[in-house]
Amino acid sequence: MSEEDDLDLASLSDEELVEQMHDDLYDGLKDEICEGVNILLERGWTPYKVLTDALVEGMRIVGVDFRDGILFVPEVLMSANAMKAGMGILRPLLAETGAPKMGKMVIGTVKGDIHDIGKNLVSMMMEGAGFEVIDIGINNPVENYLAALEEHKPDILGMSALLTTTMPYMKVVIDAMVEKGIRDDYIVMVGGAPLNEEFGQAVGADAYGRDAAVTVEMAKDLIARKHNQLAARTG
Repeated sequence: MSEEDDLDLASLSDEELVEQMHDDLYDGLKDEICEGVNILLERGWTPYKVLTDALVEGMRIVGVDFRDGILFVPEVLMSANAMKAGMGILRPLLAETGAPKMGKMVIGTVKGDIHDIGKNLVSMMMEGAGFEVIDIGINNPVENYLAALEEHKPDILGMSALLTTTMPYMKVVIDAMVEKGIRDDYIVMVGGAPLNEEFGQAVGADAYGRDAAVTVEMAKDLIARKHNQLAARTG
């Protein structure tokens, strides 16, 4: 659309600009998102406010339409990449200002499995919701998961599998955590096309995420619950 091409983001009010950024995220427009982020920062917005109002809210809208089958994986990946570009500008600034984080997640595909589209989507959507995400990649033996937990001390461990043959490996990892006495220190979430709720319960996970949008909502809930339990215990 030629009108869009001529749109001068800097001429928009804050409110209009944020609305426009939601649209640009939806359309996966990387450069426009970076420009919008920079304009808001120049106008004195805190990095955290830019993140929550412009990017997280934009990705929330994308997540809802993804969940409802209006958007599909390729489109969501484009949105997530635009989000990532904006996050690239904000991340160092957020670190400096010590902005509140939703929580931290380590995520990886299990041993024997090299599928990563679903995992990448969850990583990006989680990051889009304000989580810090450490992605340890594909084909991870139990040692990789344990080392990542030790090093990063996340709130959540996410495991993904796309093959029915690799699904049981999730139980191997959870059993190893139980053995080490660290299972209760983490929220364990599992996901992947062949999995279901029953499987998640059977292997001892805290939750099964049907898709990326659902996973983000569940993660927020589980983190809130964990914080409340800790508060109750120490209070």
